[in-house]
Amino acid sequence: MITHGNEIKLFAGSSNRPLAEAIAARLNTTLGAIEVGKFSDGETSVHIAETVRGRDLFIIQSTSTPVNDNLMELLIMIDAAKRASAGRVTAVMPYFGYARQDRKARSRDPITAKLVADLLTSAGADRVLTMDLHAAQIQGFFNIPVDNLLGGPTLYNYFAEHMDDNFIVVSPDVGSVNRARKVAERLGCPMAIIDKRRPKANVMEVMNIIGNVEGKKCLLVDDMIDTGGTIVQGAQALVDAGATNIYACCTHAVLSGPAIERIEKSPIEELVVLDTIYLPPEKRLSKMKIITTADIFAAAIENVYLDKPMSKIYD
Repeated sequence: MITHGNEIKLFAGSSNRPLAEAIAARLNTTLGAIEVGKFSDGETSVHIAETVRGRDLFIIQSTSTPVNDNLMELLIMIDAAKRASAGRVTAVMPYFGYARQDRKARSRDPITAKLVADLLTSAGADRVLTMDLHAAQIQGFFNIPVDNLLGGPTLYNYFAEHMDDNFIVVSPDVGSVNRARKVAERLGCPMAIIDKRRPKANVMEVMNIIGNVEGKKCLLVDDMIDTGGTIVQGAQALVDAGATNIYACCTHAVLSGPAIERIEKSPIEELVVLDTIYLPPEKRLSKMKIITTADIFAAAIENVYLDKPMSKIYD
């Protein structure tokens, strides 16, 4: 708990206000006064309504839908803080948008993760605090410190209470193997992999399953669920292979396009997500459980402020 709140300031953008308020409550402080609005032509307007001179600022903002508006809002908030002579500005981004294009997969593709890293640095951010980057190497796109928190421990702590000998962790694609392996190791259960081919963006075709899932309770583990195609087709493939129960979990519940309808009709019995992205009531499924990350981010913010190691958070 931070007790010397005269030196630290927490501000929140409009993307995930409930999480920001929960983080502030756990730090025994309140969110700073800031006015965020729009000019008549749609430009973002920001005014910090209290002094921040020399203070340690943490601006909490996920760059989720509407992605461009929330990203621009964050950049302008950082700029306002630096021009108001803030001592140090940390961009707390529970969900780091534009991270999926982290390399040139095809000729003439952009690398948007690097572009956003440059924008944050140019705006004046001194540090970035985020969770489960789509690819760990994105940290190398920054010339400022980046703390990439892990959502896995929160998820496997939840599922540890439901474990039995028939449990198996499944990676929905090759890219999630390392993440799934860590969860499987912590839960002490075997792992399987769904081998797939993606003809184009957001379109997935399941090829085969590496591992035996017949008669097993399967837990699909991913970093994000966007349109739901990967996780839903993977769940169906597991059922077709003889799995008895299907569960799924992810850190970032993007849930765009047909995701809600797909998951609702899928064989997934329970979907467990973290609250890095705010989900309005219409996106909250009956089979969904949302677990807060407020404790982790509060501890991380305190450690940044007090110059303590991040590794202690997971001890």
